[in-house]
Amino acid sequence: MAGIDITDLANILRDAAKTEILPRFRRLAPGTVKTKSNPTDLVTEADTEAEWFIKREVDKRWPGTLVVGEESVAADPDLLGKLADADVAITVDPVDGTANFAAGLPLFAVMAAVVVKGETVGGIIYDPMGDDWILAERGSGAWLRRPDGAQQRLQVREPARIEDMIAHLSIAFLPAADKPRILANFARFRIAANYRVAGHDYRTFASGHAHCVMFNKLMPWDHLPGTLISEEAGATVRKFDGSPYRPADLSGGLLLATDPDSWSLLRREIFTL
Repeated sequence: MAGIDITDLANILRDAAKTEILPRFRRLAPGTVKTKSNPTDLVTEADTEAEWFIKREVDKRWPGTLVVGEESVAADPDLLGKLADADVAITVDPVDGTANFAAGLPLFAVMAAVVVKGETVGGIIYDPMGDDWILAERGSGAWLRRPDGAQQRLQVREPARIEDMIAHLSIAFLPAADKPRILANFARFRIAANYRVAGHDYRTFASGHAHCVMFNKLMPWDHLPGTLISEEAGATVRKFDGSPYRPADLSGGLLLATDPDSWSLLRREIFTL
């Protein structure tokens, strides 16, 4: 994987969580939670300090690797455009689910993906509260791994009728004109959920506990780890127009399903943008 050991990278994410994130959980000082693009788009000192921790450790182990982090891009938007052409890059979401973290809800994640010449080749989603990872290297399957070395292979669940499906759906960025109609379609699902943290939506899906996942806003640190892990767990992953999802894609939505037939059914019956 271009010289990057996924176990070493996974341990960096864990160390960042234990050093910079967990000590601040439910202990954020007043005034340290700030708003970015809208009232639900937040950043805390846990986000910024964890990202710098990860970047420093990556620089030590793999000098010259481009690190594209959510908070770094917020400070320097031009950084995002370098991802597609980099020989080796690592995307970082230091606290995925910042709104949950800031509210004291124990549902957030630390995520990273390895991108080599425009292709995602590795993905990691670390759960600081459960102290385990789901991760994948392209062509090697998807795995739940614990710090003691125990691991379990992941597999998406069997297909189901829409009426029996559990769906994880991000609705905040759906087009306003289409949102009422699409939300009405969600009534057909057995369960329609939204954790407000992509990492745990992907963990639930890739572990076989949901039938589909949908997102409309595409930022690489949010989706590169989870889409690769889901593919390696057997999922069908496509943008809304049916095309593959690539690291440079910033629009076009994402729909993940257990198999190609389910993807086509959902796109036709539910997500009629």
